Amino acid sequence: MRIGELARRTGVPVPTIKYYLREGLLPAGERTSPNQVQYADAHVRRLKLVRAMLEVGGLSIVAAREVLAEVDSPARTVHGMLGAAQSAVTRITANRGTEEEWERAEREVAELVRRHGWATKPDNPGWKALVQIVLTYRDLDRGDLLALLDGYAEAAAELATAELAVLAQVPSTDGKVESAVLGTVLGDAAMAALRRIAQEDASRRVQRQPHSA
Repeated sequence: MRIGELARRTGVPVPTIKYYLREGLLPAGERTSPNQVQYADAHVRRLKLVRAMLEVGGLSIVAAREVLAEVDSPARTVHGMLGAAQSAVTRITANRGTEEEWERAEREVAELVRRHGWATKPDNPGWKALVQIVLTYRDLDRGDLLALLDGYAEAAAELATAELAVLAQVPSTDGKVESAVLGTVLGDAAMAALRRIAQEDASRRVQRQPHSA
């Protein structure tokens, strides 16, 4: 198919497709003449994946390129793909607080991980992000929000188990890799969206409750 047909089938404008090609997000098509390039069904699938990561998942071009490099790696594994996707969606900022405060927050995260029996290590992208969150809560003297982390952890564990059960049902390696990407990148976006909906509902329920005398 020509690039115009690729655009029609995916809903992505031709200039955007050319931009993705220049940025290395989309493999080059097959050149059939000096000024003709043909694209295959695999380009349709890749373009839809790129669009999902950028437009729905909110990844940057750089982050999406890193994820796709792992997707295309001959040595890829589903576990490695999960790690690449996690790194892409996890926002890490510069260390804040004193060294002593940072170490205290790290110990709290390690203790939370131990309480929940998780087999994970400090090099997990989420570990440092959680340390930063704990440190920020401490800095703002919000012990009430810190107390919510175990509830978050329980919900996260249940969700992770369900996600991996779905992943296990995907027959092909290509499908598993794509599921790992979409489940992580779009899963984060889905959870954020659902939480906002649930918060609005919970807030309305609280407002409707009769006030105590």
